Amino acid sequence: MSQAFLAARRPLLALSALALATHVHAQNKLDTVVTTAARMPQKLSEVLADLTVITRADIERQAAASVADLLRNNGCAEMVRNGGPASTTSLYLRGADTRHTLVLVDGVRMDSQSTGGASWQAIPLAQIERVEVLKGPASAIYGSDAVGGVVQIFTRKGGAQASADLGVSAGNLGTRKAEGGVFGRVGVVDYAVSLAGERSDGFDATLPFSSNHIADRDGWRKHQGSLRLGADVATGQRVEALVLRSHADGQYDASKSKPLADDHALQDTDAARLAWTSQWSPALQTQLSYGESRDRYETRPSPYLTITHVRNLALTGSYQLGAGRQISFQGERIEDKLQNDSLRSADHHDKRHRNAVGVGYMHSDGAFQLQAHARHDDDSEFGGVDTGTLMAGYEVASGLRVVGSVGNAFRAPTLYQRGSLYGPDLSKPGVQPLRAEHGHNLELGLKYGRGDTELSVTAYRNRITDLINFEGSNTNCNSGFGCYANVPNALLQGLSLAGNTRLGAVHLSATLDLQAPKDVTPAIVGRVDNYGKLLARRAKRFGTVNADTVLGDWTLGAGLQASGPRFDNAANDPARRMGGYALMNLSLQYRISRELKLQFNVDNAFDRETSTAYSYASAPRTALLSLRWSPAL
Repeated sequence: MSQAFLAARRPLLALSALALATHVHAQNKLDTVVTTAARMPQKLSEVLADLTVITRADIERQAAASVADLLRNNGCAEMVRNGGPASTTSLYLRGADTRHTLVLVDGVRMDSQSTGGASWQAIPLAQIERVEVLKGPASAIYGSDAVGGVVQIFTRKGGAQASADLGVSAGNLGTRKAEGGVFGRVGVVDYAVSLAGERSDGFDATLPFSSNHIADRDGWRKHQGSLRLGADVATGQRVEALVLRSHADGQYDASKSKPLADDHALQDTDAARLAWTSQWSPALQTQLSYGESRDRYETRPSPYLTITHVRNLALTGSYQLGAGRQISFQGERIEDKLQNDSLRSADHHDKRHRNAVGVGYMHSDGAFQLQAHARHDDDSEFGGVDTGTLMAGYEVASGLRVVGSVGNAFRAPTLYQRGSLYGPDLSKPGVQPLRAEHGHNLELGLKYGRGDTELSVTAYRNRITDLINFEGSNTNCNSGFGCYANVPNALLQGLSLAGNTRLGAVHLSATLDLQAPKDVTPAIVGRVDNYGKLLARRAKRFGTVNADTVLGDWTLGAGLQASGPRFDNAANDPARRMGGYALMNLSLQYRISRELKLQFNVDNAFDRETSTAYSYASAPRTALLSLRWSPAL
């Protein structure tokens, strides 16, 4: 274990000893209304699941490089990245693979049917109003993908007062940013328009010992924009429309043999949504929505292109049966389409669909709370899947609740895994198609919320079966390099602690995850035995400490992210061990006037050399000076 991580553990352990809930910024927000935990509005104080809320104030104060950095900085997940903010990025919630986290942007499903999971590097940050992170399986509410959890992103929308928000930033590494938005309402129509651009000369993203290292700076460019409109067309009737687009262009080192080549990875992410929300009576509320997303990834000059389209039509609603009793219902159709040259079909396209129905029940009777969800998904490829979740909570003392849950989840194989040259060759005798990955979760926790203090501790055990892995020695393939197969099983178990409180003028928040995500696959003849070894790129310990205070017109903040060592491969090869790290981020904000703020952020203040993916470097010390103007119009 590195000395840096040993030093970082002391403040983490000290603050986690507070008895650790969902952490939100600056003040008690137990009355905040959230929707991700049950797919219906709930007060944060009533949520039984392990849920974190990150606000717009957090986003502006921390000035994170990306959504993935924001989640890592707030202790929601481990982050792995192949270089700078525009490079391929993965997030692990509770040790689950990045494809096991469902990502929604205003209800639109974001996914890649080639790599599996959302393209984190292309999700725009400037347009975000709030992020809700649900840890733990949620397929009984959302269907496929939610094996490890759900990240739901809410974009900014207009209010009664017309306003603007303009910001410019400049920093080292040749980084320049500009963003702007206009928000307001005209009659019954509210609007929000946002644009953002960023470019940087970057840093050398590969380490010298890498086989493809070229001693140059790998820069990036990002352009993002969104339009959100809403209209209260009648009493209890609201329609909304969203259009969002993001483009990222990141340089990378493709090969030493072509030192003059300027290799680029181009990532385009688009999302659109129409929704009609109706309050038919005080007891009955429904929402009909249609969402569509596109994930396009291309490399140049090396020719590679993959495009995913996801369409989602959903009817959801809730009915109040009486005081403390409520039911929810949902009907949904999800369509996946993939274009990739490695697909075996003649036109290199593939598609599938899922139809689903679900129901939920919420009961609150004084100190006792109960929540149950069940869902049936019918997949056009492999048939029906049933999922369910049962949660309960009991207030044993004022503000202190014992909570627990049991549930299962699944992730359907991607179209690339099952239909590419690297999918199982079903023409061979006895070869079966890929099965869905399944998770079975059990968790128990304590939650405390009183005044300015919120604390929680959650113990969980999630066993994932039929994991899909690439097996190089597999003979059931179209490719001599191997193919995907349902072989490994994993056990994700651990303890998550989180909390926030106020000590005088200082607001403190901390998270700590103690986990053991391991391969528990029985020994198989002809396959490397990784039984009992840590899953690749997962640490046993990681955590955060954040502190900020307001002194007159000044706001000062500091954040620490720490992680233990990890292995870059499933075999836990000592030669591919990556050391632990502790990174310090600092922020200083000065309010020049009610509308004008000057901010200075320094990330990785002590310039630690770190790596989250073997042979790839993480960002060195970065400094960013920003000016933000937010006038009323």
